[in-house]
Amino acid sequence: MRTAINTLIATIATTTTAFAANGAQGDEPGLLAWGFIGFCAVILVGQLVPAAMLVIGAFKGLATAPKEAKQVKHD
Repeated sequence: MRTAINTLIATIATTTTAFAANGAQGDEPGLLAWGFIGFCAVILVGQLVPAAMLVIGAFKGLATAPKEAKQVKHD
């Protein structure tokens, strides 16, 4: 029992705290990273414009009354 306590005390006494890395990457993103983010933004906006037009068209279709069909005479 005494050896277990001594082992535990020795383990606790010799441990040190671990510190997180501070500044592993000190510089800001480069031109290539900003270009990639800009390209992704262009794709995102390009997808949102047709989606917005589709949603607006669907709401307009739901808000208006349906038109009556005209009778067409076939000869």
